[in-house]
Amino acid sequence: MSRRVWIIIAAAIVLVATLAAFITTSESGVPVRAEKAIRETIINTIQTNGKIEPVQNFEAHAPGPTTVKKVWVREGDLVKQGTLLLQLDDVYARAQAAKALAQLRSADADLSAVKSGGTHEEVLSTESGLVKARTERDAAQRNLEAMRRLEQTGAASPAEVTDAENRVKRAQAEFTLLNQKLHGRYSHPEVERVKAQRSEAQAAYAAAQDVLRSSNVIAPRSGTVYSLPVREGQYVNSGDLLVQVADLSTVQVRAFVDEPDIGRLEKGQTVTISWDALPGRSWGGSLTRVPTTVIVRGTRTVGEITCQVDNRDVKLLPNVNVNVTVMTAQHDNALTVSREAVHQEDSKHFVYQIVKGTLKRKDVQTSVSNLTRIEIVSGLDPDAEVALGSTNGVPLKSNESMHVVQR
Repeated sequence: MSRRVWIIIAAAIVLVATLAAFITTSESGVPVRAEKAIRETIINTIQTNGKIEPVQNFEAHAPGPTTVKKVWVREGDLVKQGTLLLQLDDVYARAQAAKALAQLRSADADLSAVKSGGTHEEVLSTESGLVKARTERDAAQRNLEAMRRLEQTGAASPAEVTDAENRVKRAQAEFTLLNQKLHGRYSHPEVERVKAQRSEAQAAYAAAQDVLRSSNVIAPRSGTVYSLPVREGQYVNSGDLLVQVADLSTVQVRAFVDEPDIGRLEKGQTVTISWDALPGRSWGGSLTRVPTTVIVRGTRTVGEITCQVDNRDVKLLPNVNVNVTVMTAQHDNALTVSREAVHQEDSKHFVYQIVKGTLKRKDVQTSVSNLTRIEIVSGLDPDAEVALGSTNGVPLKSNESMHVVQR
C-alpha cells in the first residue's frame, strides 16, 4: 500500500477514537469527586500563641543603691511563706531611718510647742508674767474705785482719777497680751505649717522604715524561686530585680486572638497548651478572660485573652512561648461534609447532591466548622452523596449528568 493510503487510514482511526471519546463523555456526564455525608464529632478551634506567666507573682526590687549581703536560696528552690530569701547591706538604710526619726521627733516637739503656746520655758515665763499682770490689773482697779469715792468727797482731783483710769487700762492691756500669748500665740497659717512639717517628717520616717524592712527579702507566700538574677556581693541600683517567687502549679497564659475570631470566645472554654520544647506533651486549662477591646500589634488587629492552665508537674516555665488552642464549640453526632462540598450564593449555602447520576442543588444550613469539615444542620439527609468538584475543571451545575470517578 502506498504511503498516502496509510496516512488516510491513521487519520480515520484518530477521528473514530476522538468521536468515541466524545460520545462516551456526553453519555456519562461530568466526571466528579464525591463523598457521603457522615456523622461524627466536630470541633471548632482558634489557634494562636502566647506566653506563660505566674498567676500570683512576687518579685522584689532593690529599694536603693546597695550591695547584696547574703543570698539564702537558689533558683528552683521550693520555699514556704516567711522564708528569708536574701539580705541587702542596710548600713545606709539604718542611718537614713535614724535621721528620719530625729526629724520626726523634732517636728513632734514643734507641734507640741505650737499647741501649748511655746516651749516649756516660754510657757512658764508667760504664765508667771500673766499672774503678775492679773495682780497689777486688780490693784489698779481697786485704786480706781477708791479715787472715784474720794473725788465725790472732794479729797481727790479729776486728774488723779484720770491717772487711775489710765493705770487700769495699761494693766488690762498687759494682761490681755500675756493671755493671748499663752493661748493664741500662733496664727492659723503658722499652726498649719508646723503640722505640714510634722506630716512630712512622718512620711520620711515611714519611707525609711520601708527601705530598712526591704533590706531583708522575705517570701510572702509559698512557691518556687524561678528567677534569681543576683549573687552575694553584687552591687545593685535602685529598682533592680532581686528575686521572683510564684506558685507554678497553676500558671496563666497571655495570648492574642485576631479580631474576626473574638466573637466566638467565651469565658470557661477549654484550652489546650503545647510547647515546642516538649513535643507530644499538652496541658489543659480554661479561658479566664476575653477581650474587652482590640489593639494593633504589627499588621494584626487583635484582642488579649488569658487562660489558666494546670501545671502540676511544673514543666511550663514563666516567660516561655507556647501554642494555644481554644475550643470554641464541640458538636457530637453532627452530620458533616467536606468544606469544599459547600457553596455560597447570596448568603445562602448549598451543596450538589448526587441523585441517580444527576446533580441536584440542595440548600442547607450550616453550623460548626473546622479546617476541613463543616456541619450541616438541615437540608441534607444522612448518608446523602454530594459532589466535591469536577476532575476536568468544569463548573458544577444543577440537573447536570455526572459520573463519579473518585470517592
